Order: sequence, then C-alpha cells, then structure tokens
Amino acid sequence: MSRSALRLASFCLAFPLLVLLAAAVGGIDSHAIDLDAVLQRASGTHLLGTDALGRDLLARLSEGLQLSLMVGVTVVLFGGCVGITIGMVSGWVGGWVDALLMRIADIVLSFPGILLAIALAAMLGPGIDNLVMALVVVGWVGFARLSRAQVLSFKSVPFVEAAIANGTSVPYIAVRHLLPNIAAPLLVEASFGLAAVIIGEAGLSFLGVGVQPPDASLGTMIREGTRLMLVSPGLVIWPGLILFSLVMAVNLLGDALRDKLDVRMDIK
Repeated sequence: MSRSALRLASFCLAFPLLVLLAAAVGGIDSHAIDLDAVLQRASGTHLLGTDALGRDLLARLSEGLQLSLMVGVTVVLFGGCVGITIGMVSGWVGGWVDALLMRIADIVLSFPGILLAIALAAMLGPGIDNLVMALVVVGWVGFARLSRAQVLSFKSVPFVEAAIANGTSVPYIAVRHLLPNIAAPLLVEASFGLAAVIIGEAGLSFLGVGVQPPDASLGTMIREGTRLMLVSPGLVIWPGLILFSLVMAVNLLGDALRDKLDVRMDIK
C-alpha cells in the first residue's frame, strides 16, 4: 500500500474516531429531547447542533456509528462462520453435497444482494436482530465460495495427504491444517465484507426496514434529515460524511491487509 493511500486511510478514519471521542467527552444523552433547542446550530453546548427534536447531533452520530460497527462486525462473524463451514464441507466432501450447497449459493447470488436483504428484513420485521439475520443470509455466500475454492486447492497437498494417511480426523485436519492456510484470503474477504455490511445496514435503515427510532442509525439520520435539508443541511451532511469516511477507511485498510498478506507482493 502506498504512503498516500495510507495517509488517506488515516485521514478518513480520523473523522469517526473524533466523533466517538467527542461524544464520550461530552456525555450527552443521544435520546434526550429538548424542544427549546430544536434545530439549533453548532454551539458550545451542542458542537454539531441538534435535530428536529432537540437531540444532540454529535451524540446521535456516535450512537449510529457504534451501531453500524456492531452490526457490521456481528454480521461478518456470523456470516463468516456459516459461510466458511459450508464452503469447507462442500470442498472437502464433494459429490452431490458440493453440488447441492453450491446451487444454494448460486440461488442466493442470483438475487441482487440489497433487494434480497430488503425482502428478508421486510418479512422478518423491523429490529436490529432481524436486520442482522437478513444481512447474514445475504453475506455468507462470499465466504462459502472462497473457502471452497481454497479447500479444493489444499486437499491434494502433501501435508494434508499425510494427515489423512495417519488417520487424523477430518475436523482436526480442518482446524489444524486447512484453516491456518486459508485464513489470509478469508481475512481480506471479511474486511471488504465489513464495508459492504455497513453500507447495507445504512441502506436498509434509510428505507425504514432496519434500525427503528428512537435508536440512532446513520441511515435513519440521513432519512430524517432529508425532510429538513433546506433548513438544516447538517442533518444530512454529517451522517453522510461519517458513513463515507468509515466505509472508505475500511476499504483502504482492506487493501492494505490484502497487500500485506499477498506473498507475491514480496517478490521484486
């Protein structure tokens, strides 16, 4: 990763970190309604102003940022566990099991990801738990296909064949021999998956099928702010800027991780 890209990643990451730090220092309740401070501009009391209910915008941004990160990490962890397990079983067993699992993956991939997530979230109902479930259903496929391809390439290497010849159990081979060797591309997939989930959560919340009021989400804040954009444009600009900075930083750090773990980058 070039120095300029690394500086850009640090610059983008600085905005979310400053929001979290400033909100923690301020200690203002993000749900506290103050009708006497509706749509206030930035001041010493409210550093970024207030929203239509007089709630502190900085505190709301901090809560929305934490929720986006929490949903993103949770979805990547659960989706990764499900996808890696399915992919490793598919690649190792082969035959009709492989064909069945990959056809299921193909069916999921045949739908546009955001539309499938919207349909699932609408069917399950609003709420963070249902939002996470909908995003996991969409997000496991990338891990499954990647882990399957990696397992297929490692099944015939000498150390795996030696473990099989020694009578080593399949779960032990998977955990001890396969996972450490396929971890690098899976970590890169997880980093880019995190950025995609953050955008997906914001999009679903913007459409009203994700996080529900009074909980703060960057997507719901943008949706609520669009109605008052001419009066108080900061209600849209600030959550949009934080969302952009967070996703850009995650993508740039994912690029850096890929370059770091790619052994071909060490070949001059």
